[in-house]
Order: sequence, then structure tokens, then C-alpha cells
Amino acid sequence: MHAQSYTFDPRPHYPLLLSVNRYWDPSSPHLDDPTATTLIFTHGTGFHKEQFEPTIQDLYNLVPTDGPKIREVWSIDAPNHGDSAVLNERALRSGYEPVFGWQEYSHALHALLAGMGTGIDVKFSKRRLVLIGHSMGAIVNVFALTYQPELEPEFLIMVDIMGLTTHARPMVEKSLTEGSSRRRDIWPSRAEAYRLLRERPLWRTWDDRVLRIFVEKGMRPLPTLEYPDNEGVTLKCTRKQETATYRGALAGPTVYSLMKSTVQRFPTHFVGGSINDRLPRAVKDEFFAKAVGDVRNLASFTRVPDAGHLMVQTHPAALATALLDVLTKEHDKLLQAKL
Repeated sequence: MHAQSYTFDPRPHYPLLLSVNRYWDPSSPHLDDPTATTLIFTHGTGFHKEQFEPTIQDLYNLVPTDGPKIREVWSIDAPNHGDSAVLNERALRSGYEPVFGWQEYSHALHALLAGMGTGIDVKFSKRRLVLIGHSMGAIVNVFALTYQPELEPEFLIMVDIMGLTTHARPMVEKSLTEGSSRRRDIWPSRAEAYRLLRERPLWRTWDDRVLRIFVEKGMRPLPTLEYPDNEGVTLKCTRKQETATYRGALAGPTVYSLMKSTVQRFPTHFVGGSINDRLPRAVKDEFFAKAVGDVRNLASFTRVPDAGHLMVQTHPAALATALLDVLTKEHDKLLQAKL
């Protein structure tokens, strides 16, 4: 799998820059195939675009030669996460603290896919797009579909969407903001950060590939604008910005009003974990019953065994298998329509 990084500048349509990665298999016969799909990944709060790399690599390894055709894959940092946060370091201090609304990510994503900017010479409007969002990223994709000019993806894959009800949001937001505001965010070195994180119970559950990428790609050398007098490494998405993003989770309940029309407009596949850790089962059931209407309105609904909300981090191989299953379903559906 090859990779290349880009900086997308959507100004004047949107004020913040985006860091974007493109992934492709140089031996693939589908690189110039207009019928092949282009996969677009959007991440959850506190993470970054490279967190998907193990899942993407495993997916490429799993796809059979006669299976679904993947043209290439793109993964996008939110404007205040990963390399985007470094690009926007100074701009984020003006109007994006103490709250960073999730719709900011949606507006940036829409500008990219609608071609409203410079830095990437790809016309996504001419591609067969598949939007794949995890947690916040799934909410972000729903909002992006409501902006003009209209995006027309082939189908959507929502990975454990952060479908908060209005009454559940304060409890979840309080827990997440309290945790992120106290989180350690300075380490003597990347090696020491990896060692210390690996010792903690939560991080031990992560796939080692993902954890190493988090340390290598999710951190940056000090000093920074946030910590001008420190040495070592810190998170690219600052503690303030991660907390601000959790405070922007009003988008979770707001998306209720959009879900029914979204699943009617586009085939929508849900991939969830079998463990209800971040959101209680009752909250998830209410989301499917009231926001979606019924799970039968979905194109498919898959549960990844033994995985919780952070399956991108803990079960990338199993997630890749679930994604392949969805891509295969849609590929077979397309073949049947042509017969």
C-alpha cells in the first residue's frame, strides 16, 4: 500500500486547512477505473487520519481479485486534529475554544469533496464515493450530505456512530470532557510515550500497530504554541481542542432529525461493537428506533464480536472484514442490477 499526504486549502469557502492522506495499491488494475469505488474515511474525537491505516491495509489484503473494486482510499484529519491541527495551530485559538462544533469537520469535508479549494487535483464529484465514518466521523458525514453543492456518495458505512439522544448527551459529554481535560499530554519522548501508554489498561487493548501509529503520527515535538517552554513530545490535537470537540457533541442529538432522510437517500450500513461501552445499549436502541426508524431501514447492520466503541483502535482486522462484507454486498448488488 502506497501513501501520499496533501494539504487542502478551502479558503475562502472555509477558513481552516485540511491534512489529507491518499492510499492506493500500485499493482491494482482499478486505479483509473471509473466504476471502482473511492473510500473516504473520517475519524472520531481524539484520533487522526492515520489511525485507519491498519484497517485499510488489512482491507486491501482481504479483497479477492474478483471482489469489490477499490480505486483508492482517502483519510481526512478534522481541522483541529492530527496534522490539520498543526496547520491551523494559530487560527484555532480564535473562535474554536472552548467549543469546537462537529459541523466544522462537516463543512471542511464538504469543501474537499465538492472541490471548493486547492491542493488536491482530484474531482471527487466524478468518483463513486463511499463515506466511512467512525463515531464523530459518522455524524460528520451525515451533516456534510446536507450542504450545497450536493454530494452523491454510492453508500454510507457508519462505524459505531455517536448517536446521542438529547437526554443522554449531558452525561456522556461530562464523562468525556472530564477525562480529556485531565489527560496527560506531554512525554519525554515518543519511545517513553509508547512505553507508558502500553502499561495502561485502556491502551493495552489497542492493536499494537494502531498504538504505534498514534505515538508516531498523533504526536509532535515540543516546543509548540501551546507549550512554548517544554521539551519532549505532545499531542497534535491539543488537550484544549479535544475537550472543545467533546463540548461540540450537540451534533449527536441534532442528527436525529436527519437520519431517516439520510437512510432513505443513500444505502446506509451500520457496523457496531458487540460491547456497549461508550453508549449504553438503551441509548443505542432508542437511536435506531427513533432516529433511524427501525434497523430494517438500514442496508445492513453488523456487530463486531468482542469489540466496543473503539474498534478502529482495538480490532482493525475484524473491522476490515466487516467493511469487506459491506463492500461485497454492494458490489454484488451492482452486478445483479446489470444482469
